[in-house]
Amino acid sequence: MDKLKTVLSGEERGREDRTVLETVNEATTLGWGTRVKGFIGCFVVGVGCTILGVGVLFLPRIGLTLFIVFYTFGNVCALSSTMFLMGPVKQLKRMCDKTRALATTIMIVSTPKCIFILTDIITVHSYLVHAQLPTEQGSGEGYKQER
Repeated sequence: MDKLKTVLSGEERGREDRTVLETVNEATTLGWGTRVKGFIGCFVVGVGCTILGVGVLFLPRIGLTLFIVFYTFGNVCALSSTMFLMGPVKQLKRMCDKTRALATTIMIVSTPKCIFILTDIITVHSYLVHAQLPTEQGSGEGYKQER
């Protein structure tokens, strides 16, 4: 509707001297309602994935892997949802402020560290399970199943 008003009022001719960046910025700028909807949607998906990740943690064999995927995706999605409200550049600038620098550093270091530690746990668990498998010749070593 705003574009129609500017074309009918003759203001469109004065816009021809704009740069390409100004044109792209105007075309990609979101309205306030769209920003709030994007924030709510992204935040709900993030919290949902985080809760789902904690829920699948105790599944046998695949639980840790699913936890890593869902928990990390949920955290990143929930944190990036605030970029809808103030824009990505402003959000990144605020994250690097003196008052928030420590919290930002801890979050950036903790997320990959969590993935690394849980991957190590999966690897060690896998090794221990394979080390306790019964031998093919039935020598009695390893894990014995009762019938």
